[in-house]
Amino acid sequence: MDPHPEIFPPETDLVPDLPPSQPSTHALALRSFRTDDPLYETARSATEFIGAAKADATHRAYESDWRDFEAWCRENRLAFLPAQPETVALYISALAKPSNGERPRKPSTITRRLTAITQVHRAQGFDSPAAMRHKLVADALHGIRRKLGTAPVMKKPLTREKIIQLLGVLEGPIAAARDKALLLLGFAGSLRRAELAALRVEDIHRHRKGITITIPYSKTDQEKKGREVEVLYGIHDRTCPILALDNWLKIAGIREGYVLRRVGAHGNVGSALDKDSIGRIVQRLVRRAGIADPETYGGHSLRAGFVTEASANGATDREIMKQTGHKTVAMVHRYAREDQADRQSAESKLGL
Repeated sequence: MDPHPEIFPPETDLVPDLPPSQPSTHALALRSFRTDDPLYETARSATEFIGAAKADATHRAYESDWRDFEAWCRENRLAFLPAQPETVALYISALAKPSNGERPRKPSTITRRLTAITQVHRAQGFDSPAAMRHKLVADALHGIRRKLGTAPVMKKPLTREKIIQLLGVLEGPIAAARDKALLLLGFAGSLRRAELAALRVEDIHRHRKGITITIPYSKTDQEKKGREVEVLYGIHDRTCPILALDNWLKIAGIREGYVLRRVGAHGNVGSALDKDSIGRIVQRLVRRAGIADPETYGGHSLRAGFVTEASANGATDREIMKQTGHKTVAMVHRYAREDQADRQSAESKLGL
């Protein structure tokens, strides 16, 4: 006997007239308070604090995830609020093995979709159909993880040698100035893509040894304590991140606001880059330099390159973590091990 119930929802789950989209996943129901209720303003404040519990990017991701689930349910004529566990199992199976030619979603993405479904249901007073207590959903997710794996795909590091190769293929000249500043700042500062994209002139403080970059908050700093990153003058003019930054700001005429911006086909400087654009720029330069498969590199390769290069040149874990903002040494060691594996792989091809 099949241990699972029938996976396809019963006829009662079909919805000929679907309701409109639901409110934000983190909205608190203020409707239970009258505007003249003494607790109304307190409830409003509670809503704001609850909304601030997660980063704006996380909220956007959850809301996007919910819209995707809702759209999928509409397309397949299934109820989405409340949804049934059978519907959720079908949905995540479709994400893991799309029938429309799209790429399978990563297990981490699928898990986040389940979280978004749970949040919306609970916000509307429903039990979550995406909870792991539902055996059908739990077994489907477990099978997906076994099939697709859960290990994160790490981007290869861009070390100093590779950075110099990329500098040799820059084209522009205005775009070349921007890309050079992007590469050298990202590498020397060990900055995340989002941190590079959010960097503003006002966050840069100059001193005789170089600059101090104030990062108001980042991926691992949700409470916005902030941290400072040091970028020093380089030994060689060609690879000096400070000279590259100053050259770009001068050419682009940037005196305030975002540092890294779009450059049009005719050299026009536009709006700020987003983090995905930074990854695409790095991949385009890697492709142009003919280093390797561009898909194995990205914006994170600059940060990974800093860790790899600094570790190889004798920097301590503590020193590296002070610059990168890592909370544990695990990731630092992971990059060092990957670099060692690459060197061993190269040596094994010598035929000795």
